[in-house]
Amino acid sequence: MTFTSVSTFVTFPRGELSAVAPVVRVVPFGDGYGVVSAVTPFHPEDHTWPDQPADVGTLTLGGRTSQVVDCVIGAAPRGAAGALSIGSDVPVRRGDPGWDWYVVHLTPDDPGPAVGEAVELAVDPAHRHGLSAGHTACELVGLALNQVLAARWSKEVKPDALGAPDFDKLAITRSRITARVSVDHYRLGKSLRRKGFSAVGLADELPEAEAAVNALMAGWIAEDAPTGVRTDGPTVADPRYFCCGLRQGAVTTPCGGTHVERTGELGRVSVTLELSEDGTELRMEAKGT
Repeated sequence: MTFTSVSTFVTFPRGELSAVAPVVRVVPFGDGYGVVSAVTPFHPEDHTWPDQPADVGTLTLGGRTSQVVDCVIGAAPRGAAGALSIGSDVPVRRGDPGWDWYVVHLTPDDPGPAVGEAVELAVDPAHRHGLSAGHTACELVGLALNQVLAARWSKEVKPDALGAPDFDKLAITRSRITARVSVDHYRLGKSLRRKGFSAVGLADELPEAEAAVNALMAGWIAEDAPTGVRTDGPTVADPRYFCCGLRQGAVTTPCGGTHVERTGELGRVSVTLELSEDGTELRMEAKGT
């Protein structure tokens, strides 16, 4: 596959759900096709840290509407025509300055010779809102867990946006977001112990820790604090940040996903903590109801 263009402009950080833009490229991909437009409201799954699934919706070309069943990152070497890598085949992290970055809309239908034509893009709003709620809960529950576990650190480590030792960022191994749900896994191994974290007695104290995390979450949701996304630029490759104006302090932390507009939209969130039998992994689930 070859590609000659500039990085895709994205409007999902502003919460937008539709756009009309020229088609830049159409490529065969898997059992369908990948459509790249100059601008898109679709949030793609990030190949580097695939925590939030992609938006779904529709694209309309020449009066024909097709389903967008997935949306992924694409990249090509900067400056000239080059091979376009898509999804898990992209060999570098998003934002690498030697590459141009694109949003590739995957559809089962052949859009035909559409380059240069205007495509209408529409995101499924219910799907987006469910994932946004799950991702906002994920960011907040990580901050809550940091505060609850703060006394377990014997060495100074990088703090989070509210000043607590950032257990969430230092220990996390994987994260997955679904509609109004987030699940995070943390490694409690030698590396974390060398940084000064102690898990001694955590199994016995887990119910108390779980209750404390839930209490913090309930308070932050009751505040109905404003939340959103700040960006350093208009393209899919530019850094983005989760922002939240809690009474405890203003939160700004790197995050590539989408979010609700206020914490009150999360409703009731139930958090559970589970320690593996060997004590080396902590699983946290935040589930909205």
